[in-house]
Order: sequence, then structure tokens, then C-alpha cells
Amino acid sequence: MKYLLLKHYRGGPTPMPSCSTPMDQWTPQEVSDHIQFMHDLAAELEQSGEWVDGQALSAEGTFVRYDGEGRPPVTDGPFAETKDLIAGWMAIDVDSLERAHEVAAKLSSAPGAGGEPLYEWLEVRPFLSEPPTVTE
Repeated sequence: MKYLLLKHYRGGPTPMPSCSTPMDQWTPQEVSDHIQFMHDLAAELEQSGEWVDGQALSAEGTFVRYDGEGRPPVTDGPFAETKDLIAGWMAIDVDSLERAHEVAAKLSSAPGAGGEPLYEWLEVRPFLSEPPTVTE
């Protein structure tokens, strides 16, 4: 089953103090260590056959929606909280929800400021394997 692991800049049920220093305030070595952790975890998951894809996300973005032919309104906000919260994502293909939780917990231990684990909350969302059934 495929799952999407959403990395948040902050937030979750209980914000963790280790997540309080934004990445743009980390030292270059702290950023390098964090990115290396991500690469190492991706390589481990690729070797086990559980890796699908993952990306870091820029803080920039726009909202777009259909507003009739040739008229897509585009705006820089107001955004849903995801613009400020979602730092990146990882898609995995694992045998169970429990395994998805194990991978998310490991991802949560990525080093942050001072080299300490972030203990960040990750959102674990299953991919739909088929369209939802509609009953009347």
C-alpha cells in the first residue's frame, strides 16, 4: 500500500521545541546533516523496495482554480496553512500501516538545529487505491 508522509515545518498535535528554529536559521552544517539524513533514508527505502518518491517544497506557491474557459484566477494567497507548514513529502510503498508509521517515526528523527532530532510530527496519508464507492 502506498502512503504519503508529509513533513511539516511546525505544528502537529503538540508542537515540539526542537522544531522551533526555522531551517533558514540553521548553520550550513546542520542543513547538510539534515539533507544527508534524508538521502540516506531514501537510499535505505529504495534498497528495501519501499521508496516511491520524495521532494522538498519551496515556500513559494500560488492558488489556481477553474473560473471558466481561459480565465484561471491565480493568487498568492491567502493560502491554506500548507504553504507555511508543509516542508516536503515522501511517498512510500509498504506492506502495512504499521510499517508506514515506522518509516514516519524514523523520518521524524532527522537532525535539526544543534544536531538534535527534530521529533517533528509527520502526517501519514494512504493513497486511494481505487475511487470511492458512492451508494444511494
